[in-house]
Amino acid sequence: MEIGNHWTEIKQVFEDGFKSCFHYAVATVNSDGSPHVTPIGGLYLRDDETGFYFEEFPSRLPENLKRNPRVCVMAVNADKLFWGRALMDGKFPSPPGVRLLGTAGQAREGTQQEKELFQKRMGFARSLKGYKLMWAGMSRVRDIKFDAFDPIDLGAMMAGFE
Repeated sequence: MEIGNHWTEIKQVFEDGFKSCFHYAVATVNSDGSPHVTPIGGLYLRDDETGFYFEEFPSRLPENLKRNPRVCVMAVNADKLFWGRALMDGKFPSPPGVRLLGTAGQAREGTQQEKELFQKRMGFARSLKGYKLMWAGMSRVRDIKFDAFDPIDLGAMMAGFE
């Protein structure tokens, strides 16, 4: 399936996933070939099948990307009402999750606009101690160019999504 033909829907699944889970799962490959998954809350998708994420805390993720820049980012809508309605109706009203595959670029200093996007997203917690400890100084970002996607398949509950 062509990623560009589904980008708007993919972006919506990612937005719904963040609202319900507060993070995405980013998979890379360790030096021994084993998988490594990192939760990332500061990922943003642009309109051109690219995105960027804030990379302040992960240590193994950047090391893995030095050897192999390929990533898989997964978003899942974990909202209980969404799943409850789907289970009652016997089908999902929209895709419950998607994996994006792409190539990560080099880490760089985030632009002012990127930093403002992050601060806006996390603004609800601005007055809390944890916000200051974790998110007040976010500045390093990494771009990702996505080239493929893989919808989460849940069998008959997915009727109508191709």
